[in-house]
Amino acid sequence: MMKMLKGAWAWIDDRTGIMGLLGPPMTHHVPRSAKWWYVFGSCTLMFFSIQIVTGICLALVYAPSADTVYDSLLYLNYDVPAGWMLRAIHGWSSNAMVFMMLVHMVQVFLHGAFKFPREMTWLFGVALMLTTLALAFTGQVMRWDANAYWGVGIGASMMGRFPIIGGWLTHLVLGGPIIGGDTLSRFFTLHVFVLPGAAIGLIGAHLMLVLKHGISEEPKPGSPGEVVEKATYQAAYHERMKKKGVPFFPVAAQRDMVFCGVMLIALIVVAAWYGPIGPGPRPDPTLIDVTPRPDFPFLWIFAVLALLTPSVEDYLIITAAPVLLLVLFLVPFLAGTGSRSASKRPIAVLVMILLITGLGVLSWLGVTSPWSPHMQAWTSDAIPPTFVKNRSPLELQGAIVLQHSQCRNCHALDGIGGQRGPDLADVALRLSPSQLIRQVQQGDGNMPAFGKNLSSAETEAVVSFLHTCHPPGVRPAGRPGARIPQLMELDKKRSKN
Repeated sequence: MMKMLKGAWAWIDDRTGIMGLLGPPMTHHVPRSAKWWYVFGSCTLMFFSIQIVTGICLALVYAPSADTVYDSLLYLNYDVPAGWMLRAIHGWSSNAMVFMMLVHMVQVFLHGAFKFPREMTWLFGVALMLTTLALAFTGQVMRWDANAYWGVGIGASMMGRFPIIGGWLTHLVLGGPIIGGDTLSRFFTLHVFVLPGAAIGLIGAHLMLVLKHGISEEPKPGSPGEVVEKATYQAAYHERMKKKGVPFFPVAAQRDMVFCGVMLIALIVVAAWYGPIGPGPRPDPTLIDVTPRPDFPFLWIFAVLALLTPSVEDYLIITAAPVLLLVLFLVPFLAGTGSRSASKRPIAVLVMILLITGLGVLSWLGVTSPWSPHMQAWTSDAIPPTFVKNRSPLELQGAIVLQHSQCRNCHALDGIGGQRGPDLADVALRLSPSQLIRQVQQGDGNMPAFGKNLSSAETEAVVSFLHTCHPPGVRPAGRPGARIPQLMELDKKRSKN
């Protein structure tokens, strides 16, 4: 049997020359020190392969029409055998691919692997990053739910801000002046044909450059190749690979296979536990009571746009984004030689720490979105019992007014409710009764004025209740009287009018 298999393989190799194609990639020498730090690129490629396979399977059922797409997703989730699992693996592997790609780029940057002679390898890597992010965004649109609808609207609005070409870009992406069936068709074409084809081409070019210039050694102070000099680096590197390098397969590939296997198991567990991503509510431009939120890779952009003032958004979109991309492409030309060790590049390490911290914080804010009111809090989040126990009738009336006036949509009580405004659990420690009245009636900052919405009696009741919101045994700010003077003056003015 083995003789027959070897003979069949020899015949195939003779007719196709497949070993001539697979031999160099599998047997090329890599540094002996290229160990667990070097597995992230292979893992990214594995997740991309999963995306291709599962995407082809999903395309057999997916109906890319605005009238049928949503129902086809529900059909996949509930009627197609294992369709929900297929969608789950496709969705979560997309997020995993983006995450692993970013980890790989961080490793390359910290190890100085973008330096001479690997500038082109870095450039193709940045192009691959942009293509992967585009795949993730267009993949979210494929769900064609409320998140997808408003996400496309926000993306089109951002493109429309570019001078001269903004209107043309928006019309090109949407397929017309509004979001409709043509929009879905264009995003489907991008997601299924254009972007995967571009990614495959870029991956091929990236791997070709990796084979040509090799994998850089792990940089350690004093180690060979730690300092890059254009006159001597290439010859010295190839000499080291001949003497001390190891073949990629099976020596280095073993670690790649182990890591990819662990990540594959983790992907299947996450997909089985959390299920498919969406679809959410049906896309309806008349329904504004939704909380659209992008997928993981774009949460930080969502947070930035929510936190910045409108006057700054145009400068950020038109200027900051292109400048950031330009800097990414210029990195190997700005610092193409010198030390590769992170310990000797403190500015690069500091930049990476700040970048990772900023993206992490912004992504967490994107998940929690504390700036967004919790529109159902006034009906779904009851006032905790500790805040109504042993309260007077006036104070209980104030609790009712607080709830009915929808104050809880923006203000939490002991962490329960909206997060847009400060928590009211200890508001009596911060504001006196007079200050509470002024805040309720006149508003301040993001808080609207309720002076025309609440009567003096309702305001007095709310303030009386809020003045009881403080930890036990801690004296609140100021002391309310039997009748608050400001409210008495307000009653006199209203009676005269």
